[in-house]
Order: sequence, then C-alpha cells, then structure tokens
Amino acid sequence: MSVYSEYSDELEKHEFMMGLERGRLAVTLDLLTDALVLVGQHGVYCQSARQPGKPKMDVQIIARNIEHAKELVAGVLEIMKARPHASDTASR
Repeated sequence: MSVYSEYSDELEKHEFMMGLERGRLAVTLDLLTDALVLVGQHGVYCQSARQPGKPKMDVQIIARNIEHAKELVAGVLEIMKARPHASDTASR
C-alpha cells in the first residue's frame, strides 16, 4: 500500500492546515516519532552485554539516526514557517 493511501486522512488534514509541503513534512515527523517509540520499546528487550542498561549498539544507532532525521525535518519546517508563502507574496 502506498504511503499516500495508508496515511491519506493524516495527509489531508495536515496539508489543509499547513499547505502541501509543510503538511507532508509534519506527517513525516509523526511517522519518525512513531518509529522512534517502537525502537525504544525494542531497546528495552534487546540489552547490550557490554553496556548493561543500554540497548544493543544497532538499536542505539537506529534511534540516533531517527532522532537526527527528526531534527532535520523539524529544521526544514522552521525554515518554511519563517518564509512567506508564495501565495502570500503573489497577492501583494
């Protein structure tokens, strides 16, 4: 199933509220957050033998990469929020 079909309701809601690009990025951020939660849950059961109390190294790397991806997406959203929309400047 296509991501556009599977998340059509969320995409429609966010695209309406925020515009096409920002809405899709917002849904992407939500999906990354959901993935991070699942990785965190997995890390509870997949403990490192070398570092007691910490997830295995591959789980740590996956979690770090998802966090970095979220930070990049959030940064783009902030940049887009600060810029005037093309439709705003066209109406002036």
